[in-house]
This record gives sequence, structure tokens and C-alpha cells, in this order.
Amino acid sequence: MASGRVGPERSLDMLNFFLADVRDGLGPYLAIYLLTVQHWDEASIGLVMMLAGLAGIAAQVPAGALVDGTRYKRAVIVAAALLVTLGCVLLPWINDFAVVALLQSAVGAAGAVFPPAIAAITLGLLGPRAFVRRVGRNESFNHAGNAVAALLAGTAAYFFGPVAVFWLMTAMALCSIAATATIRPDAIDHAVARGLHAAQAGTAREEPSGLRAILGCRPLLIFGGCAALFHFANAAMLPLVGQLLAMRDPGLGTSLMSFCIIAAQLVMVPMAMLVGAKADRWGRKPLLLAAFLVLPLRGFLYTLSDAPAWLVGVQLLDGVGAGLFGALFPLVVADLTEGTGRFNVSQGAIAMLQGIGAALSTGAAGLVVVRAGYDAAFLVLAAAAGVALLLAALALPETRSGAARPASEDRAVPAATGAE
Repeated sequence: MASGRVGPERSLDMLNFFLADVRDGLGPYLAIYLLTVQHWDEASIGLVMMLAGLAGIAAQVPAGALVDGTRYKRAVIVAAALLVTLGCVLLPWINDFAVVALLQSAVGAAGAVFPPAIAAITLGLLGPRAFVRRVGRNESFNHAGNAVAALLAGTAAYFFGPVAVFWLMTAMALCSIAATATIRPDAIDHAVARGLHAAQAGTAREEPSGLRAILGCRPLLIFGGCAALFHFANAAMLPLVGQLLAMRDPGLGTSLMSFCIIAAQLVMVPMAMLVGAKADRWGRKPLLLAAFLVLPLRGFLYTLSDAPAWLVGVQLLDGVGAGLFGALFPLVVADLTEGTGRFNVSQGAIAMLQGIGAALSTGAAGLVVVRAGYDAAFLVLAAAAGVALLLAALALPETRSGAARPASEDRAVPAATGAE
């Protein structure tokens, strides 16, 4: 069989590269398209993006539980990729607020599947010992895929208009499906993929809800709060930058947004590689604090100028913060759920909290822009990032295996060995 000739490392490389442009849907391109083509106001754009985010929030825990429970993880990725693509390619023919909101909500819900599915397949293919290194590589290929897709999107949008982004996403989705097919289903250890040790296979009992998993572990709850604040501060910044660029030059708005994305993604690649190489040696917390420190600085710097060169330059800082946080997220959750069999449902629960932050971010930022302007919105987001930094510095423990922490707080829930 042809897929059997592709090793798991290469299959994961291709999957993360091609899925990069699919997993987040249209992302900031949605704001530019609705502003410049459909001529929506900023508040309506923010509301649609918030509703899509809320749909993604509602799907996070079920998505994690689905990935934990199913042996058809590849099929889950394929189905979600097709749904995201369908929701995006229909958008150019629709201008009704309710229909667009419903369509983007479906896209947001489907996108919840990708992070836990990729993490689970990675863990199930390579095992926990290689997980830290491989997560960094996954994120590197994901960011490289985003950079290439943004370059292609910017070029295509320059010649054919913003609608070209939709067709590019369709092509990337088809390539991601082909990459998924190269993964041998019998090579995935589904017990290990959900966070169990090999000796625990077949002994896991039914998982509790993601909410219970969080409430049962104070460090996981603190990390969830940090994630929510981080994404509240971060999610709206790039769409706001895109709107500023589009207002200065509507014809180049999408292309300039692509340059912003490319700049950040190119920085994210070495940041993800740094996590893979140093997270075990340095620990998770110093790298997390670096990610949180960059975000309030970025929000403040956006207020100093609206020149395109300045905005693109400041966007480089997004590569540092988001690059570090994205690679560390599954590692911290894996640390706190090791041996429980609830790795993916716990990922979903934390993703639900960060999704709440992201969804509220776009809606709140849109309202602030309408009432007080873009500078005020950036400063509000920067303040939220400062709170996240303080919470992480003062309350979040080191989660790396072997780090000192109370035994009662080491795991989200009791290990699934048949005894509670």
C-alpha cells in the first residue's frame, strides 16, 4: 500500500503543513472580506467572529472526548477539514448576517477537532518520550504551512481579489486529506494517544467531563485561566490590524494582512523548535512567561503608529508569543494528565476556556473601536495580557515531569487504573 511507504514523522510533517490553513478557517481574512467586499461595520464583523468562536467553545470538550474515544481519528480529521472548506467556499455567495453567522459557527465547531486529533495521533504514533520534541516539530511545520499559505493568499488576492483566499483553502484542505491518508491506522496506539501508559491499555474507565477534569486539578485550572486571558488579549489584535490596513488601502488590505501573517509565522517556526529542544531542560514555566510578557508590549506598540511598515513589524512579536504558547499548550496538558487517559478531553476543556477568551475578544474589541477608536481597543487588550502575565508568574507551578509540586495536584483526575 502506498501510504505504508511514508514514515510517521513525514506523514505528521505533511499533515501539519497542509492543515495549517484549514484548522482556523478564514481567521483574520474573514474580517477583511466582510469589511472591504461586503461593507459590514466593525461591530457586526466582531459579532460574527464572536459567534463563531462561541460555537467552537461549545464543541471543544465533545471534540476532545470524541478523539479520546474513537479509533477513527484520521476520519475525524478528514470530515472536519471538509466541513471547514464547505463553510468557507460558500461565503462569497452569501451576505445575510444570520446565514453568515450560522455558517461560520459551523466552521468554528469543526475546527475544534484538529488540535486534539493531531496531538493524539502524534502521541499514539510516537509515544510520550518523543512527544516534547515532536510537538515542537508539529508546530514548526504548522507555522511554515501558515506562512506559505499566507504568501500564496496575498499574491492571489493582489491579482484576483479577496475571494481567492477561499479557493486556496480548498486546495490546502484536499492536500491535508491526502496527508492524513498516508498515516497507517494500525500504527496508532489508541490507549497511549489518550494519555494512558502502555500497561494501562484496556483498563480505562469512562472519562469525567472536561469541567470536572479542570476543577479536580488547581494547576490545570490556573493554566486554563491564563489561556483564556492570553487569547482574549491576542485574538482580536490581528483582525484589528487587518482592518486598519484595509482602511488605508482597500485594494491591498488582504495582501498586507498576508504579510503580517507571514512575518509572525516565520518567527513562530524557531519559537516552536526552541520549545521542542529546551522545554525539558529549561522547564515549561520560563517559556510560558516569555510568551505572556510579549503580548502587552505588542498591544501598546500598535498604538504608536498606523503606518503599514510599523504594523507589520510589530506583528513579528506575535510570532514570539503565539509560537511559544502554541507549542507549550499540549505539553502542559500532557504533564498534568499523564496516566489518566483523559489527555484529549482535558485539552478540549482548556481549549474551551481559551476559546471563551478569544470569542469575547473580537466582540469586545469591535465595540471598543466603534465607541473609542482603535488605540483604546489595543490598550484594553494589552491590559488583559498584563493580567495573564501576573497570574502565570504568581500562581502557575512548573509542570515538567519531576518538578516539585504537591502530589495532590499532580494530575487532573485519578489515573484510570480501575480504582478511584
